[in-house]
Amino acid sequence: MKKEIIINDSSSETRIAILEDNELVELYVERPENERMVGDIYKGKVENVVDAIRAAFVNIGMELNGFLPFADIGAQIVEFSGLAETVSLEEESARPRRRRRKSVRRKTAPVKQGQEILVQVTKEPIQSKGARLTTDISLPGRFLVLVPNNNSIGVSRKIGDAHERNRLRRLAASMKPEGFGLIIRTVALEHTANELKADLDNLMRVWKKIEEKSASEKAGRLIYKDVGLTSSIIRDLFSPDIDRLVIDSRKLFAETRRYLKDVAPGLLPKVELHKDKRPVFDVYKIEEEIEKSLSRKIWMKGGTHIIFDQVEAMVVVDVNSGRLTGHKNHEINALETDLIAARAIARQLRLRDIGGIIVIDFIDLSEDKNRKKVVNTLKNELRKDRAAFDILPMNDFGLVSLTRERVRPSLLYQYSEACPRCSGLGRVPAKSTIITQIERAIQNYKRQTRKRRLILQVTPELAGYLKGGLRSRVRRLMLKYFVTIKIEIDPDIRDEDFKVKTPEKRHE
Repeated sequence: MKKEIIINDSSSETRIAILEDNELVELYVERPENERMVGDIYKGKVENVVDAIRAAFVNIGMELNGFLPFADIGAQIVEFSGLAETVSLEEESARPRRRRRKSVRRKTAPVKQGQEILVQVTKEPIQSKGARLTTDISLPGRFLVLVPNNNSIGVSRKIGDAHERNRLRRLAASMKPEGFGLIIRTVALEHTANELKADLDNLMRVWKKIEEKSASEKAGRLIYKDVGLTSSIIRDLFSPDIDRLVIDSRKLFAETRRYLKDVAPGLLPKVELHKDKRPVFDVYKIEEEIEKSLSRKIWMKGGTHIIFDQVEAMVVVDVNSGRLTGHKNHEINALETDLIAARAIARQLRLRDIGGIIVIDFIDLSEDKNRKKVVNTLKNELRKDRAAFDILPMNDFGLVSLTRERVRPSLLYQYSEACPRCSGLGRVPAKSTIITQIERAIQNYKRQTRKRRLILQVTPELAGYLKGGLRSRVRRLMLKYFVTIKIEIDPDIRDEDFKVKTPEKRHE
C-alpha cells in the first residue's frame, strides 16, 4: 500500500493529510487559538469528587474542569505512578488495543476535594465537556515511551519478527532506569542501542524538568506542553512504511530535515518540498475530499449513497441503494450495496474522526451468513484505523452498533460552527408555526395590557408573509382578535423571532 503525508502550513492553520493509495484517510487540523492538548501535563486541584459517577473533576486552569475517572487514577498518585494509555498518535501501549479498559472498583474515592495532583490530558475538550484526564503519566519519544514509576517493558505489537522483538526487549532491559517502565515503539525496528539510549536520555531530562516544575508551580498551571501537531505526526507516524512526506513551507521543511538528521537520517530522501505554484492540497485533490467529508450525503459506486447525521449524543449512518439494480435477486443487490457501504463508512469514520456511539442502518439482509459478511468487512476496514473500537453483530433490523475512541473533536466541529439562526439544529420553525406563536403572543398582550393597538416587529421576509395570501394574514389576525396591528421591520432579529410592543413603548 502506498502511503503519503501531505502538510499544508498557512498563517491561520496547519493541515496534515494522510493518503493511502492516493485516497485521503485522515486529516489533522491545528490552529494557533486551538492547539492540540493531548499529552499535556498539568498540576491540577480536585474541585469535587462524585462517587455516583466514580469520577473527580479537576481544575487545570481552563474554563471547564477536567474529567478524571477513578479507573484512570494510579495507585500512587502522589508519586505520579501507573501505566498510562499511550497518548501518542500511534497508540502503542503494551495492552491489547481494542479492548475496553476494565474499571477499577474502589471502596473509597482515591482522591479528596482540594487535593493537588499531576494529571495528563488523554482526550481534548469537546463542546460542553472538559478534557479527560489521567494520573498515569507517560512521555512518548521517537523510539521509546517512558512510563514513570513502573517497572514493566513492552514492545509494540506491530513488530512481528520474534528475533527483533527479543533484541529490543533485551536492549530496553539493559538501559531501563530503576522505577521507570519502557515501551518500545514500532519505529525502533532495527535501530541501534545508542539511538535508543539517546532517546531515553532525552526523555529522562524532560521528566526531571517536569518534577522540578510541578514542585514549584501552583495548581491549575501547565507543567509540560507536548510537541505540536506537525512534530507529533513526524515523530509518531513518519516511519519507513511511509513513501514520502511533502511539505509546502520552506521553514517547516528545514525544521523537519534538521530533526530527522538526528533521529532518522534514513528517512531524509523521502522528505520533499512542494514547489508547484498550485496549492499542495489542490495538487493531491485533498480539498475536494475535505468538502465531501463535510457533506451529509456521500455518493458511492453504482449510484448508492450513505447519509451521516451527527449530533452530540451519537452518529447515525443510513445506507441507501439508490439506483443500484445489478441483479434481479434482492438479497444479492442488498449484500453488494452493504459491502460497498461498509468500506466507505469505515473510511469516513476515520477521515471525519467521529467518536462515541455510532449506529449504522444497513439495507436488510435475510441470510445470517450475509449479515456476518458485512460486519466482518466493516471490522477489517476499521482495523486500519489507530482508534480503538467495539462493534456488535447486526441485529434483525439491519442495525450495526459500534463505539469508536474519541480523542479530539470531529472534523465537522473543527471546520464549522453551530448556525446562529437554528442553534445547530439544522432546521428553523415553519412560518405557519411562527404565526401560531404570534397569535398566542397577541392573546397574552390583550389579556395583560387590556389594549387593542400594538406594534409587531418582524424580519422583512416574515413581514411579506404576513401581508401576503388571498386575504392578508395580518388582517385576519386583526379581525379575529379585534386589535390594530402595525408591522415594523427589524432586519437584525432572527427569522423565527418577533416582538410585540405597545405604541407608547416603541422608542424605548
